[in-house]
Amino acid sequence: MFISQAFAQAADAAPAGIAGLGGIAQFAPLVLIFVVFYFLLIRPQQKKAKAHREMVTQLKRGDRVVTSGGIVGTVSKVVSDTEVQVEIAENVRVRVIRSSISDIVAKTEPASNGNAKEETAKGE
Repeated sequence: MFISQAFAQAADAAPAGIAGLGGIAQFAPLVLIFVVFYFLLIRPQQKKAKAHREMVTQLKRGDRVVTSGGIVGTVSKVVSDTEVQVEIAENVRVRVIRSSISDIVAKTEPASNGNAKEETAKGE
């Protein structure tokens, strides 16, 4: 025959200390990428979602809110666990899903006790 057969040369064996780490060394960059994604993307998004969930559960009557559509209004009534009634203009009220409220512009102050005010006035 005119064509001679080529034989692959045997590769030198890797040193014994590194050969055991071959599988782990291949997955180390993948694990490192996952850790970076977790701390830069996943964790901050989870914190933001948790803060929004807490904000929405603490809605009460009188809070000025901004909906995800950009409408600014005042919470006039808490209808249920999932809905609130928002007054967007004088005598114009709409029912809004709580999760669609993107921000609270101004929170209402808790009603102060009138007796406490009188007592401080007497003490002075």
